[in-house]
Amino acid sequence: MTPAGTVLVGADGCKAGWIAVRRAPGASPTVEVFDSFSDLLAASPYNAVVAVDMPIGLPEFSSRGGRGPEALVRPLLGARQSSVFSIPSRAALYADTGGFTTIEAWYAAHGRASDVARTTSDPPRGVSIQAFGIFSKIREIDALLIARPELRGRVFESHPEVAFCRLNGDRAMLLPKKIRGSVNPAGMAERKALLCRHGYDMDFLDRPPPRGAAADDFLDAAAMMLIAGRIASGEAKPFPDPPLADDFGIQVAIWA
Repeated sequence: MTPAGTVLVGADGCKAGWIAVRRAPGASPTVEVFDSFSDLLAASPYNAVVAVDMPIGLPEFSSRGGRGPEALVRPLLGARQSSVFSIPSRAALYADTGGFTTIEAWYAAHGRASDVARTTSDPPRGVSIQAFGIFSKIREIDALLIARPELRGRVFESHPEVAFCRLNGDRAMLLPKKIRGSVNPAGMAERKALLCRHGYDMDFLDRPPPRGAAADDFLDAAAMMLIAGRIASGEAKPFPDPPLADDFGIQVAIWA
């Protein structure tokens, strides 16, 4: 049972920053986009529980299969397991933190990060384009948790497809959420139906997402909010159990 007075927050990165689905006790959920993760946290009470679709806890050296959580959750997801990608070393994530004003600069930065990743991994491997695309958001949370250790008991990593699987009685979703980069209506409908079985109203899920966020970002944040509730009530399971820790003492686990 969720402790009385706990505000639950599900968050996901989006084009404009971060989308958050929040629910206060006895209230209907709300959705909002924030420029930064610190803004998102500031908009919620100090004891809110936040589940976010973003890797938390970074390795100094990357082994085959990822940090540990990735290898544990992939087998649960069947055809959806490609949505879980491995995170390279902290050095690779911080190899180039500048702003990229041209596509050429972006690809050059990706190359530099891949070079560092190959020297800090076994077997040596570079950085996928998908992973590189969220590096700035991973660093945003990482910097906050390093600077503010008190947040580590409030902010938890999850993953949408792992969340949907766990909410679906440990059965992975049958349909992809996207096909070749475009939203798959059937896959979205499958996930909306599941979220409604866990208390959402379809009218809420059917509304257009806030400006700066995509429809799949909205659904992922909604799933994250349910995982925040499971964490707060003690129902969620960490992968691995018990969680690992990085060199800063930040927890390394995917919760669902």
